Amino acid sequence: MSKSIFNPGQQENDIASKIIVGLERISEAFKALLWEKATSLGLSPIQIQILIFIAYHKNAYCNVSHLAREFNVTKPTISDAVRVLDKKGFIKKDFSSSDSRSYSILLSNSGKNIVAETEDFANPLKNQLKNIEQTDLENMFGTLSKLIYQLNRNGILTVQRTCYGCKFYDQNENTDYCNLLKKELLNSDIRLDCPEFEEKPAINNV
Repeated sequence: MSKSIFNPGQQENDIASKIIVGLERISEAFKALLWEKATSLGLSPIQIQILIFIAYHKNAYCNVSHLAREFNVTKPTISDAVRVLDKKGFIKKDFSSSDSRSYSILLSNSGKNIVAETEDFANPLKNQLKNIEQTDLENMFGTLSKLIYQLNRNGILTVQRTCYGCKFYDQNENTDYCNLLKKELLNSDIRLDCPEFEEKPAINNV
C-alpha cells in the first residue's frame, strides 16, 4: 500500500496524515471564503490580503519585498497587485526612505473602507470554533503555534513572528517567559503575529 498522505488507507493508521489532510481542507475553506469576498468586490484574493495586512502592520513590513515573503509569492506578483490597488486608489506609496527606488505602501481612505468591508471574510471559520470547548481550543492552539515555528525553522514558512522565534522569548523549566513584557506566558498568551517581534539570532536558536 502506498504511504502517501493522501491515501485513505495510509490515513487509517497514521494520525499525522489525518492532521495534514484536515489542515488542507481548512485551507481550502479559507481560500473559498477569501475568493468569494474578492469576487464580490472585483478584487483578487492577494489584493485583499495585501490591504488587510497593511491595515494592521507597521510600515517596515509594508513593502514589496516583505509582502512577497509574507505571502510566499514572487515580487512581480506583489508588484502587479500593488499596481492595480494604486490604480483603483486604495493605496498610497511613501517614498520617504533613503532609497528612492523603494517605498512603503499605505492605505488611502478608500483602501480603509475596503478593509472594513473585507476583513470579516474568515468569520464563518471563527464562528465554528465557538462550538469547541475552551480547553480543546487552547490545546489546538498550542500545537499549531509550535508547528508554525517548526515549519519556519525548516524553511517551509519563510516568515513568522511567533514568540518561539523572538529574541525576547525565554524558557525555563518548561515555563515560557517574555523578557520584553516581563511576564510568564501561558499557552494562550503565545502570539503568532507579535507587533514587537524581533528575530532571535540564529546562534541562539535551539
